[in-house]
Amino acid sequence: MKTTLFKLLLCAIPTLLLTGSLPVTAGELTAKIVIPELDVAEYHRPYVAVWIETPERELIQHIAVWYDTEMENKEGETWLKDLRQWWRKGGRSLQMPVEAVSGPTKPVGEHEISIPLDSPLLSKLKPGPYFFVVEASREVGGREMQRVPFEWSLTPKIDEEVQGETELGKITLKSNS
Repeated sequence: MKTTLFKLLLCAIPTLLLTGSLPVTAGELTAKIVIPELDVAEYHRPYVAVWIETPERELIQHIAVWYDTEMENKEGETWLKDLRQWWRKGGRSLQMPVEAVSGPTKPVGEHEISIPLDSPLLSKLKPGPYFFVVEASREVGGREMQRVPFEWSLTPKIDEEVQGETELGKITLKSNS
């Protein structure tokens, strides 16, 4: 009986590895997002949405939504639609706040999102190409979206960055596994 089970496992492991069905268990996916200081007369912190999508632009997972969580009567949620791409991708169907995803707006500076590689937020990822997308929209300001390409695998080795132009600064995406 033990020999049969052992042979069965030996046959199954290559298949599991090829299909990506084994969970990733060690390390983190870390994103650093810079909100630049802007020289403008009236500055408001930007609303920011972060998600992962396929090359075909199919939403895989919401990662973060930073918005004004302290406005009375949840009025801050009414402005989420200004994050146009995220809103169309599925933001409008979310019931805010979303635990482990939504949070308050961030000030000027570098902000880090760290996700354990075995987190449920990453469980939908199969080996292959993806984009880490960051969209920012600011009242009395502009809107910007940046897409960071990355390759997902069972032991991801990610080290990518893009440079924003106005509402976003440098965005880096790294994994340590």
